[in-house]
Amino acid sequence: MTTVASGTGAGPLLRGWRERRRISQLELALRADSSARHISFIETGRSRPSEEMILRLAEHLEVPVRERNALLLAAGYAPRYAETSLADPAMGPLREGMERLLQGYEPYPAIVVDGTYTVVAANRGIATLLEGLPEHLLTPPLNAMRITLHPEGLSPRIRNLREWRGHLLAQMERQIALARSEPLRELYDEVAAYPLPESPESTETGAGPEDREHPPYFALPLQIEHDGRVLSFVSSIATFNTPMDVTVAELAIETFLPADPATAKYLQSLTP
Repeated sequence: MTTVASGTGAGPLLRGWRERRRISQLELALRADSSARHISFIETGRSRPSEEMILRLAEHLEVPVRERNALLLAAGYAPRYAETSLADPAMGPLREGMERLLQGYEPYPAIVVDGTYTVVAANRGIATLLEGLPEHLLTPPLNAMRITLHPEGLSPRIRNLREWRGHLLAQMERQIALARSEPLRELYDEVAAYPLPESPESTETGAGPEDREHPPYFALPLQIEHDGRVLSFVSSIATFNTPMDVTVAELAIETFLPADPATAKYLQSLTP
C-alpha cells in the first residue's frame, strides 16, 4: 500500500464529490467493489489510489468527465480524456451528424449548446424565433441563456416568462450542483439578475382565455409570441452516451416539439 501525505492527492477531491452526492463511504465502497476502510484511506491521503480505482470511483460518483481529468492529475496520473476543439478535423463526423440531426428536425427548432450554453449549432427553426432581436445579442459567440432571458432578448415575447425563467434557472442550479463550473456560475449570476420586462399581456400557463383553448399540456410549454401568434413548444435535451472527450461530454442537443396542432401547422407553413 502506497502512503502519501495527508491532505494531498485526489483523496480530498474524491471526498468532496462523495459528500456532494450524499453517499457514505460504505455505500461507495459497495458500489465500487471495495471496502469502507480503503475508501477512508484514499480520502485521507493514507493510500494512493490506482488510476483504475479513481476512474471507478468517479463513475459511481457521477463525476463529470472534465473533473475526472482533474482527479487523475491530482493523483499524479495523466489525463484520460482529451478536450478536442469542434473545429478539429477529427470532429468532422460529429459535426456532420449534428447538422443532419438539426436539419432533419426542421421546421421545428433545435439547437446544440456546450456546457456554458454557448450555441454550437442551430437550425432554421431557431433562426425563426430569433428574428428581430438586437444585433448585440446575435453577435457570436451566442449564448442561449443570455438570448432567452435578456430583457432585450426573447423574454418580452415569452407569455409564461415567470414559469419558463424559473425552469431555466432551476436547470442551471442542478448543473452547478453536479459540476464545479465557475463560468456556469458566473452566467447564472448574470441571467438571474436580469430584470423581468414589463409585459402586461403575459400570462401563466392556463391562466388566460387563449390558454384555456389549448388542450392540457403534458409538460411545461414555452409559449412565445411570433409574428402576431403564440407558439407553444415542449423541449427535450439529449446528451452523448459514454463520452470519451471533454468537449463531447459537455454538448447538449435541445429540441422543441410543437405542443399543439396550431403551432405545428404554422411552422410547417413556413417550409419552402
